[in-house]
Amino acid sequence: MRNRLFGAALATALGFALLLPGAASAAGGNTPPPEQEWSFNGVFGAFDRAALQRGYQVYREVCAGCHAMRLVFYRNLMQIGFSEAAARAEAANAFIVDGPDEEGEMFERPGKLSDRFVSPFPNDNAAKAANGGALPPDLSLIAKNQAAGPDYIAALLTGYVDPPEGFELGELQHYNLYFAGNRISMAPPLSDDLVEYADGTPATVEQMALDVSHFLMFAAEPQLEDRHRLGVKVILFLLVLTGILYALKRKVWSGAH
Repeated sequence: MRNRLFGAALATALGFALLLPGAASAAGGNTPPPEQEWSFNGVFGAFDRAALQRGYQVYREVCAGCHAMRLVFYRNLMQIGFSEAAARAEAANAFIVDGPDEEGEMFERPGKLSDRFVSPFPNDNAAKAANGGALPPDLSLIAKNQAAGPDYIAALLTGYVDPPEGFELGELQHYNLYFAGNRISMAPPLSDDLVEYADGTPATVEQMALDVSHFLMFAAEPQLEDRHRLGVKVILFLLVLTGILYALKRKVWSGAH
């Protein structure tokens, strides 16, 4: 019985270790995306605040014109290193449709920390009409909806190349190495120096792709760091429990010989 308890505790500890991020990887699209070294990977992984703020800038200045993030709040900006005052100012720059007022009319007001990111279009039909019939996906969970996660996003944003000879593209389609089928309706969104980073980081296509992928991973899992800390505590607890059970086994069976 005691041997079984010891074995079960050890198996549980190993099981938790295998479930931690980075234990398995998968790729999406036609060509497997290159694996990047993300600061948030691994048991002790954490988000890079500078990369998150640069990534938010890329989203705000480049992606937000077409892509919504309906599950992200302006208060989440404080988690990526914004002061409360800066986050409030960022929210106030957005205009929120609210109401109805006492006269039954909708009205616009400055955003608050409790508001979600403003969407670029009032509804999906308006979004399709403005994008040639294609609906730009919401980016709130995009980093978790892809098997290769942020690796896939970074690869997709840098994967625009000329199509092979004989490969036919439809109207308003572009060739992308990593998009399923290689035909993508989104034009290449990034070009060198498209944004000007406040910290002086060169805004190359590769850098912007990594930064916005980093930010989108945070948007999809803002509690990742808390989960990592909890996972470490669980592993330590199980290791201590395993040691106690092992010591108990030796003590109980010490007189069996």
